Amino acid sequence: MKAVGLFSGGLDSTLAAKLIQKQGIKVEVLILYSPFFNLDKKNCFAVKSAKENKIPFKLIDLGIDYMKIVKKPKHGYGKNLNPCIDCKIFMLKKAKKYADKIKAEFVFTGEVLNQRPKSQHRGALDIIANESGLKGMLLRPLSAKLLDVSLPEKKGIVNREKLLDINGRGRKRQIELAGKFGIKHYLTPSGGCLLTEKRYCDKLRDLLGNKNIKINDLYLLKKGRHFRIGKNKIIVGRDEKDNNEMMKLKNKSDLIFEVKDYVGPTTILQGKADKKIVELAASLTARYSDAEKDKVAVGYGKGKLDKKIIVKKINERRIDNIRI
Repeated sequence: MKAVGLFSGGLDSTLAAKLIQKQGIKVEVLILYSPFFNLDKKNCFAVKSAKENKIPFKLIDLGIDYMKIVKKPKHGYGKNLNPCIDCKIFMLKKAKKYADKIKAEFVFTGEVLNQRPKSQHRGALDIIANESGLKGMLLRPLSAKLLDVSLPEKKGIVNREKLLDINGRGRKRQIELAGKFGIKHYLTPSGGCLLTEKRYCDKLRDLLGNKNIKINDLYLLKKGRHFRIGKNKIIVGRDEKDNNEMMKLKNKSDLIFEVKDYVGPTTILQGKADKKIVELAASLTARYSDAEKDKVAVGYGKGKLDKKIIVKKINERRIDNIRI
């Protein structure tokens, strides 16, 4: 027998996988990633956790289609731009498709009844199961005894007596179980989803006005300092890692800026640029460099830094007016 689970590397999803494995069922978990998750794809904690706990896994990219539910979620947002119920439905549809492909008997998650006020109360759990197309086939091992009997239980594939009845936000029972299963490392229950973070969502709201959003634009939201001037956007790197990653994510039409003769950021200018915007991007680049002079030489261009402009560092008051 086979089962497919959603896996974040958190304690609940790890315990859910272990509970199913203990019943002699072959488990494969899906590690889903998108620009909105704090995952470094193949080197993320979830991958390390799955390997450490001997849980077979598959990486799946949620893709640009995920933007549709972020822009207009049927079941609304949480505190910021987090469409928690719609997100879980979207991910479980991916899980169902994969389960059908490998002929798995059911899908499971680490959801706990009433652990999260918006997406894990009884009504929300029912909506998620129904709208994902998994009604009856979706098992929540940690709270199964408090929920309706699933088809895997009815068919005798899963022994209901070996499932749990955890309810609420407490973590005591999960931590005790982690000790019994030998689970040593796991993520904290909060964090991981950037759509719950206000600063990130401010930048995303600004981007949502753009009709031609590309996947790299979404990944760029996690890099550098962001500034908006009309239809132009300027992104200034924070450190060397930022600079290198921004260069990989920039569009071919973007202008890049770097100070000459000093240590400083890489800056990306997006949109059609006139002389004033180029000067502004250069002055921002100079401001965040270690240049001590009042006037700074900044190189810029599309492929190469084949042009040069001398600018003054932008003042703090102007920065505050354009910062996203």
